[in-house]
Amino acid sequence: MKHIFKVCLITFTLFFISCSDDDNLQISEGSFGNILTPDEGQTFVLNPLEEQTNNAITVSWEDANYSVPTGINYTVEIAASGTNFENPIAMGNTNTNAISVNIANFNGYVVQAGLFPFVEGSLDIRIKSDIGDENVLPQYSSIVTVNVTPFTTDLPRIAVPGNHQGWDPPTAPHLASSAFGETDYEGYVWLDGEYKFLAPNQTGGFEWGNTDWGDDGTNTGMLVETDESNCNAPVAGYYFVQANTADLTYSAELHNWGVIGNATPTGWDSDTDMVYDPNTRTLSVTLDLTAQEAPDNGLKFRVNDDWSVNLGDTGADGTMEYSGDNIGVPTSGNYTIILDLSNPREYTYSLILNE
Repeated sequence: MKHIFKVCLITFTLFFISCSDDDNLQISEGSFGNILTPDEGQTFVLNPLEEQTNNAITVSWEDANYSVPTGINYTVEIAASGTNFENPIAMGNTNTNAISVNIANFNGYVVQAGLFPFVEGSLDIRIKSDIGDENVLPQYSSIVTVNVTPFTTDLPRIAVPGNHQGWDPPTAPHLASSAFGETDYEGYVWLDGEYKFLAPNQTGGFEWGNTDWGDDGTNTGMLVETDESNCNAPVAGYYFVQANTADLTYSAELHNWGVIGNATPTGWDSDTDMVYDPNTRTLSVTLDLTAQEAPDNGLKFRVNDDWSVNLGDTGADGTMEYSGDNIGVPTSGNYTIILDLSNPREYTYSLILNE
């Protein structure tokens, strides 16, 4: 009996010494089963027009097993197929065996994983389990691959390459439509001679070889996809450009912007012209302004010394609306006034008080 006790004592001592020699020893004990839902190859088409809090996907799985009873934390991970989970996206954590994700959140995770909006892509799903002990390696379930078509809430866009920027599609300014499914594109572009309209490819990129449109040769504002001529701006300047790719029409109207109001030196009687900066794609002017309280007083931006097209700020939130409220000036002083029309349909301004 003493001999057996000594053998056990020696064995335990050797095991303790061995463990003490490696403080970072990690062990993995137990097993992990399969994902139960979704099914392999299942297809998900996410709809931006559906109620975004509706459930998009439910992921469920079998228990992970460890050698001793313990609490288990599960993390649902996704990655674009073929990436081997090099940069997994966590869709949620739970200590149960299932997790549901709504449309808005699932769409965000999928796009973050690298799938392109409005293009079906392949997505891998796995479950990671851990027990909160750094000495125990996490376990992973089997992988399920599904097909997902995500969306974007950004307005659809087309590009306007031309002489004004060296005919380089990736750096061309954009026009935006009013909503999903609409083809009424518009925006502000500095034009200098000839230009065309260019659609994005399936991944949202702009390059030659995509669908493009030009003038039908009559210079009457009609577009065609084949045998087209370049559109032409008669003089260099800042234009309000519109194109409808369903109606096949376009227009370009020269807009000279100025600032006007009782906060400016010339009051409401005349504009002070703004200057376009091609590097920042913004308009600006430096003026002495007097403090005025909106919405009854202040300043506004208008086109071609006329009130037919003007921009203000209804709600004083820094974004612009056509025929919006006057813009207040909080303190009298010398200001740099900037009007940024480079992001189509999302126009902003800033009043910067100079030292």
